[in-house]
Amino acid sequence: MNPTMYSIILSNVAIGTIITMTSHHWLLAWIGLELNTLAIVPIIAKQHQPRATEATTKYFLTQEAASAMILFASTVNAWTTGSWDISQLTYPPECALLTLALSMKLGLAPLHFWLPEVLQGTSMNTALIIVTWQKLAPISLMFMVHNSINPMIMLIMAMISTLTGGWGGLNQTQMRKIMAFSSIAHLGWMAGILTLNQNILILNLSLYIIMTAPMFLMLKYTTSKTIKDLTTMWTTSPQIAAPLMILLMSLGGLPPLTGFMPKWLILQELVTYNLAPIATIMAISALLSLFFYLRLSYIATLTMHPTTTKDSNKWRFQPKPLTTPTMTLTMLSLLLLPMTPLFCP
Repeated sequence: MNPTMYSIILSNVAIGTIITMTSHHWLLAWIGLELNTLAIVPIIAKQHQPRATEATTKYFLTQEAASAMILFASTVNAWTTGSWDISQLTYPPECALLTLALSMKLGLAPLHFWLPEVLQGTSMNTALIIVTWQKLAPISLMFMVHNSINPMIMLIMAMISTLTGGWGGLNQTQMRKIMAFSSIAHLGWMAGILTLNQNILILNLSLYIIMTAPMFLMLKYTTSKTIKDLTTMWTTSPQIAAPLMILLMSLGGLPPLTGFMPKWLILQELVTYNLAPIATIMAISALLSLFFYLRLSYIATLTMHPTTTKDSNKWRFQPKPLTTPTMTLTMLSLLLLPMTPLFCP
């Protein structure tokens, strides 16, 4: 793709998200979502492969269906209340429909089926945009209407998402699919705290982006697309392999790393609201996610010595150093847990 056109399309992706995040009118928010969706479609399809075309079609149909539901819910709500203001969402059926539509846009279970397939058909850079930047607009709309959302619907979807993210990632060998199910699990934790404490939601979203971005960048630098590729990482890029192993454990929420902080605060908040059974289910589901993260770390550590790998295809490549932004994000994703008291309500 022409670099100028690519820059214009990326700027439209950013502008669409910003329009949605700063709007107070339902039509303006919908326009921002549409601009964002239409701008990301050529980025997904730019590889000119059947897999990319399939991913583009699935992404477009899913996002457009969700946008149509949002427009329908906001129109009926405006007809009922006489206002297009986002904060005036008071009609229960429209609240439920809007919740489902935004959940479909995010990829929350049980509306998650498009996310692993779309990520598998895209490049690492595009997958990074889909699981980080593309989540901001729907989450900002949920944040603005959190008082109107039924807490039980969000808690049920949170439990299903954390369980699906844990179970789904166990049987995967493709790194992009593993990261897709990881995204579903993390979104489940955000959905669980959405209606209870919005400050923890923002903290969780920020840490999720801080941890996910260097993960995708490291996978891109080492050209690791499957679990098998991790077995040669230590021989090709040893300075990336060690931070990657620790980053995987941080994504799984293993203390004393940064990823443990949002899970700790969310479980504490759920227990405070007398939701201990839900907190228990989500904590158990976190163990499933932690298991496949530890499995990936274990696979990478098995090849710390060159004699333990039989794959010599990558030995001709020179080790790649970590860039400064990637290293900074990596350090933040590992060392923020001692600052937890600053974020406690």
